[in-house]
Amino acid sequence: MNLDSLTSEEKKILEIVRTVMDPEIAVNIVDLGLVYEIHYQEERKRIHIVQTLSTRGCPLGDTIMQNVEVVVSEVYPNMDVDVDLVWEPEWTPDMITEAGNKAING
Repeated sequence: MNLDSLTSEEKKILEIVRTVMDPEIAVNIVDLGLVYEIHYQEERKRIHIVQTLSTRGCPLGDTIMQNVEVVVSEVYPNMDVDVDLVWEPEWTPDMITEAGNKAING
């Protein structure tokens, strides 16, 4: 995700999403590189988040996506929050941020 292209509102949403952890790895989904896009559409009262999972068979995928929707909706109760799951581009460990690698490797 190109952080420079995000609006200030989208950066705020990204920080909210950063509180969602992948329970199996104990690292937040932003630093794992699972969040691809965030779109704040004030005029449409909509927040659209595009994300993936580390594997297609992730047993906690639904929980992770629901957690994203819940934490964003708590801060933006008057907005519709849509979380879309995509498989392209395919996630790889290269997408993990430096902070994510530090959390994983200590």
